[in-house]
Formats: sequence, C-alpha cells, structure tokens
Amino acid sequence: MSGCVILAAQSDAFWQIKFLGNEPWRWLVLVGVLFIGLVAGKVVSFFLVRQARRLEAAGRLELTAKLLQCIAKPITLVALACAMYAAATFMNFDYLVAVEKNGVKVTETRSLDGFWLNVCKAVAVLAVGWFIYRLVDVVEHFLLRWTSRTETQLDDQLVPLIRKTLRVVVVIVASLFIAQNIFHWNIGALVAGLGLGGLAFALAARDMLANLFGSVTIFADRPFQLGDRIRVAGNDGMVEEVGFRSTRIRTLTGHQVTLPNAVVANSPVENIGRRPFIKRSLDVTVTYDTSPEKVHRAVEILREMCDARKGHFDPDFPPRVFFSEFNADSLGISVFYWFTPPDWWGFLAFNHEFNMELLRRFNEEGIEFAFPTQTLYVRQDSPLEADVRIKPSNQPR
Repeated sequence: MSGCVILAAQSDAFWQIKFLGNEPWRWLVLVGVLFIGLVAGKVVSFFLVRQARRLEAAGRLELTAKLLQCIAKPITLVALACAMYAAATFMNFDYLVAVEKNGVKVTETRSLDGFWLNVCKAVAVLAVGWFIYRLVDVVEHFLLRWTSRTETQLDDQLVPLIRKTLRVVVVIVASLFIAQNIFHWNIGALVAGLGLGGLAFALAARDMLANLFGSVTIFADRPFQLGDRIRVAGNDGMVEEVGFRSTRIRTLTGHQVTLPNAVVANSPVENIGRRPFIKRSLDVTVTYDTSPEKVHRAVEILREMCDARKGHFDPDFPPRVFFSEFNADSLGISVFYWFTPPDWWGFLAFNHEFNMELLRRFNEEGIEFAFPTQTLYVRQDSPLEADVRIKPSNQPR
C-alpha cells in the first residue's frame, strides 16, 4: 500500500514539474495538436490531388484541376499554422528574467506570446506564398498554349524565363512581407545599408545587366529561333537555348558554345537557317587546245543539264552558264544556280548527281578538263658556241 502511495506521489510530482514554464502534459498536448494538424493537412492534400487527377482524366474543368494541384501542398502549412495558433491557448509562454533597476536586481515576467503568434502568421504567409508560387505553373500553362499558336519558337523559350522571373518575385515579396509586416524589421534601413555598396555592386553587375539587356534585344528583334542554324562571333551551329544571360549553340562539330547575350546582341548574326536557297558557284575549266565548237558544246551541255533540273531551282533566280575567263592555264566556264529547298544534305546529293553527269557527258564529247600545267620553251638566239673543257691537273694540292 505504501508503494502505491509513493508511486502516486512521484506521478503527481512528474506532472507538476515545469520545463520552460510548462508542465509535461502541456508539451504532450502541443505535440499531439501539431501532429493532428499535419495529418489533417496531409489528408486534405491527398483528396485534393486525387480530385485534380480525376478532373484531368475526365478532360474537363482543366483550370479547376490546376488550382486544386496548386493548393494541395500549401494546405499542409495552413493546417500547421492553425495547430500552432490553437496551441497558444493552453501553452504558457511566460518566463522570468533578472534585470537591474536603480542598482537593485529584480525579477520581471516576460512573455513569448507575441513571438509565437508571429511565427504562426509567418507560416500562414508562407503557405499563401507557396500557393502563389505554384500558381505560376498555371500561368505557364496558358502562356504555352498561347505561344503554341505562333510560328516562332523563340516565344516558347520565353515562357520558362517568365516563369523563373515570377517565382523569384514571389519569393522576394513574401520574404519582405514577413520581415516588415510580421516581425517589424526595418527594411528601409536594410535597403539604405545596401545602397552604400550600390556603386560597387553596379560595377560588378555591369556585365550581368549588359547580358540582360542583350536578352531583351534578342527577344524583341527575334534574329533567330530555336533550332535555326546561325553564324555569330565565329561560331556556326544550331541554337539550342536562349536564356537571360547567355545563348547556347551546338556547333557542327558537336561542341556546345555558350555566348553571352551582350555579345550576340552586338555582333552580326548570319541566320543560315532562314536562307531561301543555297547558291553554288561552279568553275568548269577546259584545256586551251579545246576548239571553239567544243567550248560552245560544253556551254550547251551545262545549260541542258540545268534546264532538266528546273524543279530544284528558285524561279526568281534561274541558273546561269557563261564562258567567262581565259585563265592562265585553262578556259573557264562559270555556272551559277540557286538550289531549293535549302537543305544542306539534299544540296550535296544534288551536286553529286550533277557532277557525275557532267563528267560522263564531257567524256562522251571528248572535252578535256584542264589541270594546272606549265610549258617551258628554251630558245638559243646566239650563233656562237662555247667549248669548255676541264684539264686534269697532276700537281698535288
């Protein structure tokens, strides 16, 4: 019987012991309330996500489904903030602190109720900020739908940049709101303090700002699109990505080159991908002993070959064939044509077939291609002859 009394006395003593101003049962209730709040938030989030998936699978109320997905995750923070606020009704946040007044040490009672409520408000604001942060995905969805209707692909690259910018703005605004309106920090003094190093920051960020304005110029002028082949600053390749700071190009050798947008905006950009045709300038050379008739026949063969391929040439730029030059070692015939469509590999295949037929027909006509030759003529104008003989010497050297 005495053991039970001792156990009861120890139990009463345990529940009366205070830790940070609160009995053990208060801490247990706090943990239970927070746990219930988190579980409730997770359950609500689960049902919201499931309902959103059902709406997406049904193919209706697409906007509603997106909104449900945006609010599903932040709802957990809302439930946690409510649980924390409820805990403030039974938790004791008073504490004693020793202070000195007029040379006499006294004990004062202070409270953390205000700080605890500020934390609850901060968690609630974070939940709202998280919701707006995820709401940017809805904006991105509608922007992608809008840009898909345009022919240019550069708009599609602009959408991720807008998404990143909006998210950064949301994070900054939420942080400043919590700091100034909840915890009452002096943001003005902080900004003024940053202003002291504004000049140094501006100098350090000069290149960054130049690249930013360069990206604005690229998106405004649209000198190229994603996938276009361009030649800029000595680099020739396909445009893979255009960001706020740089443009990535995949060269024809397979290497990826990253160019600052300031360089791209200030350099001549040759957009090879937008050419309407591919021009070829062909010099056909024949030997100097070719008769005028055969030279005329060579020009006729080339014109016949071009006329047979009119479907591959731009109608505004018909092919041209001329006997153009008396070269140092050959007679030159110039051929110009503008191949369409501007497909590089198709252009090479066309040239291959054209060259093979040209070689075959010239051989059939007995027209010889010229190659660099040089003839040396030795002429003796003087009738005098010189007889030079070397007499051997027997004298020792």
